Amino acid sequence: MQEATLAPTATATPSPTARNPRKKLFALLGGAIVAAGAAWGAYDVFVAGHRVTTDNAYVGAETAQITPAVGGTVHDVRVIDTQSVRRGDVLVVIDDTDARLELARTAAELQRAERRVRGHLASDEGYAAQLQARDAERRRAAAQLASAQAELERARLDLKRREDLAGSGSVSGEEVSNARTAFLNAEAALRAAQAALAQADANREATNGALKANRALTADADVATNPEVALARAAYERAQVDLGRTVLRAPVDGVVARRQVQVGQRVQAGTPLLSVVPLQDVHVDANFKEVQLKDVAAGQPVELTSDLYGGKVVYHGVVAGFAGGTGSAFALIPSQNATGNWLKVVQRLPVRVRLDPNELRAHPLQVGLSMTATIDTSRHAAQAAQPAQ
Repeated sequence: MQEATLAPTATATPSPTARNPRKKLFALLGGAIVAAGAAWGAYDVFVAGHRVTTDNAYVGAETAQITPAVGGTVHDVRVIDTQSVRRGDVLVVIDDTDARLELARTAAELQRAERRVRGHLASDEGYAAQLQARDAERRRAAAQLASAQAELERARLDLKRREDLAGSGSVSGEEVSNARTAFLNAEAALRAAQAALAQADANREATNGALKANRALTADADVATNPEVALARAAYERAQVDLGRTVLRAPVDGVVARRQVQVGQRVQAGTPLLSVVPLQDVHVDANFKEVQLKDVAAGQPVELTSDLYGGKVVYHGVVAGFAGGTGSAFALIPSQNATGNWLKVVQRLPVRVRLDPNELRAHPLQVGLSMTATIDTSRHAAQAAQPAQ
């Protein structure tokens, strides 16, 4: 009976060897927890402490907007939305009838201006010859004046002698009368010679003035450099440029987006027709909170993932720069912080991230796609920890 009662008591008491594995298990578990905590602490200090992340990031690009420089009726549209184009490809053609007519008109105006200037240059020679002729006329008039003066003096002396002899009866009254008539004719001839000389002087001055006026139109210039011809040539070249602007070409490689133009549409200069998005040169605008930007600097490496491809595709880029202000600062209706009902809101500053072109070619991105960006600030932190030189 005693053996029957002692047997259960012996099995209920655990042996020392049975308790040792449990202690080891708890010790291992505690050690694992301590190791995990230490690893997490080390990760937080050496890795996570130098990384800032945001999912408020979107793909952007410097989109090229296609707008005509001249107005007209759309003759042809050669692209559609989502079509890939190369730089220089024809996108839209505007009817060039008006532009061609304007080019022909300005070409005629240029030829007329050149001929007019050639006429001015030829007139210089004609006016110079006329001036020489006027000089000759003046010299002749001066000689005639001198002859008239001499003739008047001779007639005066002849009249005086006859008047002196008339008292003695040596000269008849008819001879005196004839001498007086000759004297009066000589006076009239003198006045005519004086008028002819004055007229010759006036003609010379008029010709000289015309020569100066004509030379002012051609001074210090030939046909090619004359201002009148240069003005007509500028109008002609402008018409050539406007004719070339009737064909709108792609300024960059990219994809056509937001096409708003149709054949037959009347467009004005500056009307948006379509856009070309350079998908090979997109960037990411990551909007970080202001409290995350303490150690962020240009040139730091960035890892990005997109919602389009998920975490299996990781893009690598660098911080290109910072926006000039927060989004709220450039909002259409900016917030007025200087009010009584002020509530502080953490602001976000756009950070431009430049992507690797090779990765973009392998996995293209479209404008507006959502991204997650993580900046490694350890390089900046290491530089900040160095003492100033």
